[in-house]
Amino acid sequence: MGTSVAVENQRRAGVPAWSVPLIFIVGGVSQYLGAAMGVYLFGTVEPATVAWLRAAAAGLALVAWRRPWRGSWTRRSVLVATGFGVITLGMNIVFYEAIARIPLGTAVAIEFLGPVAVATLGSRRARDFVAVALVVAGVYLLAGVSSDAEPLGVGFALLAAAMWAGYILVGKRVADAGSGLDALAVGMAAAAALLAPILVTSQLVLDASAFTDPRTWLLGVGVGVLSSAVPYGLDQVVLRTVGRARFALLLALLPATAAVIGAIALAQSPSVAELCGIALVMAAVILSAISARS
Repeated sequence: MGTSVAVENQRRAGVPAWSVPLIFIVGGVSQYLGAAMGVYLFGTVEPATVAWLRAAAAGLALVAWRRPWRGSWTRRSVLVATGFGVITLGMNIVFYEAIARIPLGTAVAIEFLGPVAVATLGSRRARDFVAVALVVAGVYLLAGVSSDAEPLGVGFALLAAAMWAGYILVGKRVADAGSGLDALAVGMAAAAALLAPILVTSQLVLDASAFTDPRTWLLGVGVGVLSSAVPYGLDQVVLRTVGRARFALLLALLPATAAVIGAIALAQSPSVAELCGIALVMAAVILSAISARS
């Protein structure tokens, strides 16, 4: 029966099972190429402004794709979606503040402390405690040993991990309501509109000329499409084919993907200690995913 369900899922997704990891990696590469593009913007634009540009571009792209107005919305569902979007934008702001100070691969690996902690909440299984120990050891190698890890950048990465945990918990409520991508589209657009007075005004006070440079808008759109719209769309293809349990296992590929993109696009070569830290975080993600699956 399990095999027939998998075959049916594969038929509906329209992709062969062997291609799923490749599709996931393409989504990860797109996500972190967008992050690398954001790093290039930091020279002229504040990290928080880059996060806002990402949310605005992604919100517009997702709204155009999903056309959420066709669905049935209540006041409560709009408020939940907006809260989801605000948390997502807040998580992106502190993540960009982190990668403005520390290597991309380091920030991504530290950020995984959030989902691993959520996966082990309320658990009494030994493997879950081992997963937490592995990710803590990995974060220590990335933050406590590396000479390139600026304390403030590490602090922002840890805050991003905490906000990712909140994103997961709120996102579960959105997913349970059956409005996943539509809620994300509405939430991202609403969050960008709500926080625009603060984030845009802050950039105008610091350096208004950034908004008169066409490259700011061009790269901002690129960040939004590459970091949000493309990976979220590809994630749906992967989820329809393999389900949430195996998708959680594939997440372990992301820290390594981020490190490779950081090395190629930003010349951020990880040290031996950082590579060991990333490997420990990947092992923790795999262990927590296996535990959740069982």
